[in-house]
Amino acid sequence: MDQPSTERMRALVWEAPHQMYLREIAIPKPNPEEVLVRVAYVGICGSELSGYLGLNALRVPPLVMGHEFSGEIAGLGSQAQEFNPLLRAQQRVTVNPMIYCRNCDYCQSGQNHLCTSRRLIGAHRPGAFSAYTTVPSWMVNPLPDELALREGALSEPLACAVHILRLLGDVKGQSYLVAGSGPIGLFTLQVLLLKGAASVFISEPDADRRQAAMQLGGIGLDPKSQDVVKIIREATGGTGVAAAVDAVGKAVTRQQCVAATRTGGRVILSGLHEETSQVPVAEVIRREISLQGSFCYTPADFQEAINWLSMKAVGLDPWVVEAELAEGGAWFERLSAEKPEGVAKVLLIP
Repeated sequence: MDQPSTERMRALVWEAPHQMYLREIAIPKPNPEEVLVRVAYVGICGSELSGYLGLNALRVPPLVMGHEFSGEIAGLGSQAQEFNPLLRAQQRVTVNPMIYCRNCDYCQSGQNHLCTSRRLIGAHRPGAFSAYTTVPSWMVNPLPDELALREGALSEPLACAVHILRLLGDVKGQSYLVAGSGPIGLFTLQVLLLKGAASVFISEPDADRRQAAMQLGGIGLDPKSQDVVKIIREATGGTGVAAAVDAVGKAVTRQQCVAATRTGGRVILSGLHEETSQVPVAEVIRREISLQGSFCYTPADFQEAINWLSMKAVGLDPWVVEAELAEGGAWFERLSAEKPEGVAKVLLIP
């Protein structure tokens, strides 16, 4: 097994709410069925920000987070290639971080993301805010030659948007609302338009992020100074959008999505900022609005995301910032304070 000579590495460790520090820890050793990945880029996810604040029950400190990443295979367990024959040493890869068992009824039916024993890299086990991390070999996706490692690290958030579109089905010729223009919101906007949506409203309080959405073809609305629901209803002849996607996960955005959706329409809940919040249930019942959660993605969604990135059909440039791993704590503090200032995605470099 090809393994780094050094036995220690730098890692960004979350130790308590608002406390994230660069530490030196042991380089993990892969089990027989695992792969050791040398991390090249790792993104900061919105769900990790809520974890950083102590608002996400999925994450318990001390923890090395990080589940959106790309890198190179630095070591192969003795059985890794039996589980994934496509893998080889030094290969450029990204990783589906939602580990599934492959054996339960959900996995057997292709709904691997709903696996009864699913585990998330960077939550249930150490993640990629480190120089190296180990992952099950069957979760590793080789990157096409034409796809750079930097863009490969965006596969995970794009896969979330691909799955949202899979749930929505045929979107041609209809209007939609996306609450939030973070990475998943911007990716959802792009995929909606690529799939033929007539118009996509974007509700976003940050001016720079709202401008990014508008440059990508969205109709930007400022919920701080505009009546988002009123504007949408006027623009849609009084009916509302066919469906709304909450890519934030706050009470106000969940309520806004319900109010802006037409009677008989759908609301996709993707954002996880708040664990619980009030939802106007009576309105949902009386107007027969369907609420559906969208947690992550199937393996097919993940591969489709890689394909979209390879074709350069979607992207987040120029709103991607690269930073050293040592700057990660400062970026978590800045982003959790809701001061993105035009940044759609921060990619840390270990």
